[in-house]
Amino acid sequence: MEPHYDGPMPVATPIHATAEQLAAIKYNQEGLVPAIVQEQGSGQVLMMAWMNADTLRETLESGRAVFWSRSRQSRWRKGDTSGDRQWVRAVHYDCDGDTLLLTVEQEGAGACHTGNHSCFFRRLGD
Repeated sequence: MEPHYDGPMPVATPIHATAEQLAAIKYNQEGLVPAIVQEQGSGQVLMMAWMNADTLRETLESGRAVFWSRSRQSRWRKGDTSGDRQWVRAVHYDCDGDTLLLTVEQEGAGACHTGNHSCFFRRLGD
């Protein structure tokens, strides 16, 4: 089944970070930094994943979200198997440099492997 997408075909847009900006990113003892993914336009938080220096660099250069899978111990580019690609429009880092925020144009059904648009579809107390 092909993923549904109602917009024009997204275009990859590389992001040119400076060496100083990249040096400000603080990775944990495993060489990873958490990356929160937010949808452009709606502002909805779609998912959280991990990045290492190589996947961050690939994300910035390619304009597509690329993460590090802790369970598989390998890189994964969002949407390569599902078609639910994430086209990165901006990358911010927090005041401590230890968390990233990716603003993306979400293609396909959504970000969650369950088929939901966001991984945050459950709420405590409901």
